[in-house]
Amino acid sequence: MPGKAFIQVILPLRLEWEPCYALPEGIRAKVGSRVRVRFAGQEYVGAVSAVDVTPEVDESRILPVLGIAEGLPEVRPEEIRLWKAVSEYYLCSVGEVYKAAYPALKIGQEEVEARGRERLETRLERLKEKLGKARKEETRERYQAEIEAVQARLQGRPAAGTAGTITLSPAQQKAADSIRKAFAAGKTALLHGVTGSGKTEIYLQFAREALARGKSVLYLVPEIALSRQLEDRIAAFIPDVQVFHSGESATRRRQVATHVRENDRYMVLGTRSALFLPHHGLGLVIVDEEHDTSYKQDAPAPRYHGRDTAIMLALIQGASILLGSATPSLESLYNADTGRFVKVDLKERFHAGEEAEIRIIDTVAERRKRGMVGSLSRKLIAEIQTSLDAGGQVLVLRARRSYAPSVQCTECGHIPKCSHCHVPLSLHKQPDRLVCHYCGHTEPWTGVCPVCGGSLQPLGAGTQKVEEELQALFPKARIARLDSDTPDTREAGIIREFAAGEIDILVGTQIITKGFDFDGLDLVAVLQADSLVGQQDFRADERAFQLLEQFRGRSGRRGQPGRLVIQTREPEHPVYARLEGGSDDNLLAERKLFGYPPYTRLVHVILKDSNEKRLDFLSRELRNTLLSAFADTDTPPAVVGPYAPNVDRIAGETIRQIRVTFPRNKALTALKRTLSTALSAFGKERRYAAHLTVDVDPV
Repeated sequence: MPGKAFIQVILPLRLEWEPCYALPEGIRAKVGSRVRVRFAGQEYVGAVSAVDVTPEVDESRILPVLGIAEGLPEVRPEEIRLWKAVSEYYLCSVGEVYKAAYPALKIGQEEVEARGRERLETRLERLKEKLGKARKEETRERYQAEIEAVQARLQGRPAAGTAGTITLSPAQQKAADSIRKAFAAGKTALLHGVTGSGKTEIYLQFAREALARGKSVLYLVPEIALSRQLEDRIAAFIPDVQVFHSGESATRRRQVATHVRENDRYMVLGTRSALFLPHHGLGLVIVDEEHDTSYKQDAPAPRYHGRDTAIMLALIQGASILLGSATPSLESLYNADTGRFVKVDLKERFHAGEEAEIRIIDTVAERRKRGMVGSLSRKLIAEIQTSLDAGGQVLVLRARRSYAPSVQCTECGHIPKCSHCHVPLSLHKQPDRLVCHYCGHTEPWTGVCPVCGGSLQPLGAGTQKVEEELQALFPKARIARLDSDTPDTREAGIIREFAAGEIDILVGTQIITKGFDFDGLDLVAVLQADSLVGQQDFRADERAFQLLEQFRGRSGRRGQPGRLVIQTREPEHPVYARLEGGSDDNLLAERKLFGYPPYTRLVHVILKDSNEKRLDFLSRELRNTLLSAFADTDTPPAVVGPYAPNVDRIAGETIRQIRVTFPRNKALTALKRTLSTALSAFGKERRYAAHLTVDVDPV
């Protein structure tokens, strides 16, 4: 009689080990099989990570597998390798990565097909409308090619090859040749191309070449809205592009996963979650706007960075990786300086246009001479009118959504705050209400102070109020707003309408600064820019420069010069000087002087508790535990804290942080393991594990 067979299973739980299960007679499993098991009295679907294992406990205590999870796909070995790499680097459990990659989801195949067909039919109608409106012959040909590709998919036929011709300029071709050399040397290529230089054409050229070799392609963007604008553009050259992000229905996401799993080659356009699709045969991974902080997952675990995880994925798959940005992160520039990346410069704009002119408006000086009308200076109003008179379009950035970021009593000075968080409530209109932007708590807006009965008045202006002011100033203009209050169903429509010239002025939050391409845009304006540069964070200046430079690049496309107007109370800020030709050297030197990344590695240990006294006591105890754990190491990291972050209470829980700064050397991996072990032991001994989270490389 052969002995029992045992397997190791990854469960979608925060476990530090992979439980062992017995295979009953008649049930066979291999690495990647999905199995139903019982753990702590509940049933889960796990993924087999190892077979023929030798149990470390008494065999009689090992539970049997309940069965194979019928209808669920197997997990590829490469997927498990990626999960474990992410788990090790970001100090989380492999089960948490598995849960992110395979959320609890089971949908009938007929429903999948029905929804997918409905989506294709909607896209087909949209393309036919565009074809009817198109005037240029080349545009009509592009839309006709896309229509034929969609019709082929609806009829179950393969797409008739790629459409369209990609013609690179001499500058683009030179950059492409340098990228090929980097790939041949096994290096990550960092394409530093000014806004409007045609990075997308280079991406698509390499994507088509990879597909022609029978390889698959993953193209990452930081925001859903970007993928929606890119989808049709890419489809002109690669008709069967698959789109994957959280804005798609669960059914559609499952359909894309099935497509990836079952096809020998494919191209996926997606946000960071697309990294965890069942990839195979990848030849190229593209990370556009690699500097963007939207690539970082904040919660829940795994708290991974899309760019760095993409590099892990490419290494596992043996794929080339191409990062691109007009404003590369300092981390990527450091990696280029140290030889890990190869930096490729593309400094010519594709249509040979000049960079946008910059105009800084001092709002303090303007208010003194009555040069302000609400949130806008008379100088900016004149600039907007000039654009509208010339038939141009305008983007207005205000980095705060809502009607007003806070309200205050005119009698006693009281500022209403969220009862669950230590933050002021923001005033929203239509419907009128006070909203907490951290936990979502809402209160009715009465305009009456709850303390003294006085009058509550708005402080400052958010996007809703700016939109209202613009409508009053330019009554004949077509004005729209785009921020996180905009319904998902409306977001894509607003972007399409602005691109088609059906909107004259678009006001919004940071989303409007992303990599959109609008032909008619000649003026971009920033209101209250001090909210961008005045943050208490060592990355504040870098982020502000990246955002403003990206925003500047949105204007003046297609060979026409654009304009960037910045309204600020601090016109001499160094970020504005850097916009006008400064370098990254000072920022890097400052980071090195103060021991900040990229010269070190940061890990934030975050503690949350509804009991503030217990939190303060245990956070101090944890700091002492970490100091003891690192005491015997050769290069101990710096442990700072516990301290309260800027917002120290969210959703009824008080927050404390401990910052651990690791030297960037060969001991990094071992030191991170020491940290992980110390945190695990502390959580178990103090029964406090549920209150602890770890954020590696916070942004």
